[in-house]
Amino acid sequence: MIRRAGEHGLLVETGALEISHRLDALLRADRPAGVTEIVPGPATVLVVAPGADPARLRSSLSLLARTARSPGAGTAAPERTVTIPVIYDGADLAEVAALAGLTPEEVVERHTRRELVAGWLGFAPGFAYLTGLDPALHVPRLATPRTSVPAGAVAIAGPYSAVYPSASPGGWRLLGRSPLPVWDVTADPPALLTPGTRVRFQAVPE
Repeated sequence: MIRRAGEHGLLVETGALEISHRLDALLRADRPAGVTEIVPGPATVLVVAPGADPARLRSSLSLLARTARSPGAGTAAPERTVTIPVIYDGADLAEVAALAGLTPEEVVERHTRRELVAGWLGFAPGFAYLTGLDPALHVPRLATPRTSVPAGAVAIAGPYSAVYPSASPGGWRLLGRSPLPVWDVTADPPALLTPGTRVRFQAVPE
C-alpha cells in the first residue's frame, strides 16, 4: 500500500526490511524525476518528491514495489562491510553483563563475533539501527535516559546496536566507544553506515 505522507511525500508499505532495502536500491539506481529524498525503514520506504507529478510517481512506486517483492528480481544494494574498532570500557558494560548473565568479557565476545546489518537510519542524522544482535544481549534501554551521550559511543538496546554519530541525549546502554566517525557532513554520503551496510565490531586497546 502507498500512502500520502505530508505535502510532498509518499510512504510505501513494504512489510519487511529486506524488501525496503531492495526498493531503496531500485529507487537509487533509477531515481524517478522530482525525488529528493529516499528514506528506508524497517517496513516502509518514504519517498519525498516536491517536483513530481503525484499520480505518475505513485504508479512508478507501485511498479517498483512489486519488483522489490519478487526475490531475485530487484536490484541488490552493493554489499559493503565496515569494521568498527571499539574500546570496550562503556559505563553500562558491567550492568549489561549482569542483565545477560554473562561476564563483561563474554558480552564483548558476543558483540564482536556477529556481522550486523544497518537496517535504517533514524533518531538523529547518521544514527544507524544495526540488526542481527546476539539475542543474549537484548537488554532494555535505561529507565532514565542520559542527558548527553558522546559521539562515538557504542551502545545496545533491545535487539539493536548503534554508534552514536554525534553527542545527544540517549537511553541506550553503553558498551564502549569508537574513534571511527560515522557521520561527516563533508562526505558523500555523510553517513558511513547506510542501509544494507554490513558491520563488524572489533575490540581494540585504548
